[in-house]
Amino acid sequence: MIKRLGLAAAALLSLLVSMLIVPAPAHAAVGLRVSGTRIMEANGNAFVMRGVSHAHTWYTNQTGSFADIKALRANTVRVVLSGGRWTPNSASDVANVVSLCRQNRLICVLENHDTTGYGEQSGAYTLDQAVDYWNSVRSALTGTEDFIIVNIGNEPYGNNNVSAWTAATTNAITRMRTLGFQHMLMVDAPNWGQDWQFTMRDNARTVAAADTQKNTVFSVHMYGVFDTAAEITAYLDAFQTAGLPLVIGEFGHNHSDGNPDEDTIMAQAVSRGLGYIGWSWSGNGGGVEYLDMVTNFSPTALTSWGQRIFNGANGITATSREATFFSGGGTDTTAPTTPGTPSSSGVTSTGATLTWAASTDAGGSGLAGYDVYREQGSTDPLLGSSTTNSINLTGLTPATQYQVYVRARDGASNQSTASATTTFTTTSGGGNGGCTAAGTVQSQWGGGYVVQPVTVTNTGTSGITGWTVTFTLPAGHTLAGSWNAAVTTRGQTVTARNAGYNGNVAAGGNTSFGFQVTRPGGNTATVGSYTCAAS
Repeated sequence: MIKRLGLAAAALLSLLVSMLIVPAPAHAAVGLRVSGTRIMEANGNAFVMRGVSHAHTWYTNQTGSFADIKALRANTVRVVLSGGRWTPNSASDVANVVSLCRQNRLICVLENHDTTGYGEQSGAYTLDQAVDYWNSVRSALTGTEDFIIVNIGNEPYGNNNVSAWTAATTNAITRMRTLGFQHMLMVDAPNWGQDWQFTMRDNARTVAAADTQKNTVFSVHMYGVFDTAAEITAYLDAFQTAGLPLVIGEFGHNHSDGNPDEDTIMAQAVSRGLGYIGWSWSGNGGGVEYLDMVTNFSPTALTSWGQRIFNGANGITATSREATFFSGGGTDTTAPTTPGTPSSSGVTSTGATLTWAASTDAGGSGLAGYDVYREQGSTDPLLGSSTTNSINLTGLTPATQYQVYVRARDGASNQSTASATTTFTTTSGGGNGGCTAAGTVQSQWGGGYVVQPVTVTNTGTSGITGWTVTFTLPAGHTLAGSWNAAVTTRGQTVTARNAGYNGNVAAGGNTSFGFQVTRPGGNTATVGSYTCAAS
């Protein structure tokens, strides 16, 4: 996680000069390895991370989260660990995490959170201390190079003395290799991970050269610094032009330091074949609870951020492919057989049950599940996924015809051809229903406040496909930012309409958005009431 940062500009020419030399291919590496800008498995298959962070060190009892994250199609989990800044994760606990990773067929990035904000935040550990921790749990990591990546230290410098990052990082890599670690290593940028001074970008060649196994990948965290498409593409261009491996190791849909452009982050990652890891599964605090993807670690309670990253455009469900290591280390290129034509039953205004004849898989990786799509033209949206040959669809639109088909997928993410389609029409359900909106002031200070969440609840008896919330800012107050809604202002009147991914709300269900306001010093007023209209 991060805090408010400044934004600096730098010339692309100096970047290219400093990063022109590309490290040699990682012939000496075992397991996951770097090849140019890409991450490769030992069998030669490319691997692209699609995952989320899980705050294991603070929630060690939430071990079921690994299976829950996998069920939502992630192929990677970034696991938060501590060597002493918080309750230490022992070698036996790390061994259990490793076991959960393998059981759930997940590539796991293990990160030491102790270094967060070093030089600016009291109590932060050095990268040298982080290496000491990795050495203390080395017994739990031996022989796991095929599915474990070691993220040496999370956000290892704040905004102070960031020029020391290069030497500290190269020293940490050198020590890890001297200690015998053969894993792929991941290094985070300074500036709370966001590299707004471009220290990592401009010194990446030097850092990469310090790895005798040529197997280090760079990680940038994208929050408020990366709030425009131009900033995002320029940073990604830099590493790709230089031929150096980069992943987006953290990002969110909003943050206290600004409103990151998650749509561009995800779209660019997909188009370039870059990995991304969203922050975070659940359990956030300190005013950033809006970054929870699920509520109270419940996989059936996706938040608007969870819906966006898993089910939205360029999301995890649509773009994740499981590492082929888990199918036996070979390359399975054989798709499952075509599922049978689905049949519908139990159709309501917002849901339906589908069943179909099961597929088989002869490629070796095994049948993993089924994806149900709506036939809709050039882009067919995913309605849901199931591990069995039936599914209960929810969140459908009343009085609407659905033409659907099913595709099977195996453990190597091969997809079958589409089944024949079936058509059903949801019932009217008595109309679209209504909605209410209620806001919670999350934090406030002399010059402003944050309202998060504004909870929009469908009070009707059937699903709605859109909502509009209106509220009035007190005199002298100005809207400073918003998230998870399309917002317009006219005078002191603010109108917030649903985003493209959170307009469908089932009967009795809810979604949320948030906003930030500036106000005159000494003024303690906040927004008082909200009106909501459903569509």
